[in-house]
Amino acid sequence: MIEEIGTRSSFGLDDYGAVPHLANAVQELREEARVLAPKLAGATVWMVNSAAQGGGVAEMLPRVVGLLNELGVRTRWAVIGSDRADFFSLTKHIHNLIHGSGDPALSEQDRALYDQVSRSLADELAPQIAPNDVLAVHDPQPAGMGRFVKEKTGVRAIWRCHIGVAEDTPETRAAWDFLQPHVTPYDHAIFSAPEYIPRYLGAAVSIIHPGLDPFSHKNRDLSTHKLVGILVDAKLLPAYGPVIAPPFDAPAARLQPDGSFRPAVEPEDIGLLFRPIVTQVSRWDRLKGFRPLLEAFVELKSNAHAWAGRYEGRERRTLELVRLVLAGPDPLSIQDDPEAVEVFHEICRLYRGLEPALQKDVVILSLPMSSLKHNALMVNALQRCATLIVQNSLREGFGLTATEGMWKRVAVVASNATGLRQQIRHGIDGFLVDNPEDSTVIAHALERLLSRPREREDFGRHAQRRVHSEFLVFTQLRRWLRVLAQVVDPRRATPSPTAG
Repeated sequence: MIEEIGTRSSFGLDDYGAVPHLANAVQELREEARVLAPKLAGATVWMVNSAAQGGGVAEMLPRVVGLLNELGVRTRWAVIGSDRADFFSLTKHIHNLIHGSGDPALSEQDRALYDQVSRSLADELAPQIAPNDVLAVHDPQPAGMGRFVKEKTGVRAIWRCHIGVAEDTPETRAAWDFLQPHVTPYDHAIFSAPEYIPRYLGAAVSIIHPGLDPFSHKNRDLSTHKLVGILVDAKLLPAYGPVIAPPFDAPAARLQPDGSFRPAVEPEDIGLLFRPIVTQVSRWDRLKGFRPLLEAFVELKSNAHAWAGRYEGRERRTLELVRLVLAGPDPLSIQDDPEAVEVFHEICRLYRGLEPALQKDVVILSLPMSSLKHNALMVNALQRCATLIVQNSLREGFGLTATEGMWKRVAVVASNATGLRQQIRHGIDGFLVDNPEDSTVIAHALERLLSRPREREDFGRHAQRRVHSEFLVFTQLRRWLRVLAQVVDPRRATPSPTAG
């Protein structure tokens, strides 16, 4: 089934342009659109992905679609669905294989399932596509559908892949071989890093980094009053006094030692406003490295005797008081990720196996998705309360959660996964860990940054500047305009794969 998703925003380019530090980026985008948007006159750009909520693609598309429309490029957003749960289990398996994980054996039955669902979705979407439209399909789940729509209608089509790894392994080859007949018919492909491009795709490929919307609920500035109000409304902070807004209908849920979930202020205040906090916010995906991060934090706290003699004063007190917050969306809320529940329960079991003293310093949060606005505000508040933000991904296509921390001037500790090192220059914008599965290495990185406040401040300052120049939505849209214009008329527009 195909569901079209509406996009509405109370903010436009004039609002962004009124912010002094965003004005130049907005002006550069407008100038490029004046040249390129007329080439798309009469066409509709269809953005198609597999989920309306949860994950970076679903978060980026509303703003991308809205701003393209404002720039004069008629754009619509559609999401695929299926009553075949095994289809999304298969596409999750392909997702993992692209990241080098899982059983590389893909059967003829798998191909038949993928083709059957893809053809059915194509039959539903194709009648809505006009010959001069442009179809932009995101990631493996709808890739086959896009191929069949193109075969039916002759529409110009772009495949945008947000995932990948630099390594060539039996797992990655199995995934790319499976997808080859589906993605080679596209007119153009877009990846987040050159290392992700499969060997069989030719010259019609561009690199576009994902970008943040600085006005989104997840990334907008929060005054002290708004920050505290969000924490109280989400039950992440006790209500020490009255606040303006009413409580969220669905507050954050915190895992309790007995395995139940209650508001996050139970059994005691997390200490977000008072304690040093190490935070990772991600989907509940095994490749996000939650388990080794938890093990590293346990190792850090368990080795108090080792660092107690090395530190004194504020640094020692920081290590004594620090807590770990692992947060992600309600795992039942994301249709295209059936593995999330399993991973979430695995983390919950690890928590319940901790000693009581360690349980007090580890917080597992499930963030409801019933209100996307409230979910985003919770993430924003959690990130702004962090002393360190971690993205310990074993594999990462890009990692907007790291970008979000960088934008908020919080020091980031991340793995050396390809997508993360596209953003973070080690020792300048943050700290990269070579092996995200080595808990001892991660623990040493946490100890180092927690004990060096000046280094954290330097990382945060440089990181925010890097996001401003490279990873905001305005740069992303300029690159999209170039690709769209080239696909419509290859003779008159040649996109620069990486240029700003």
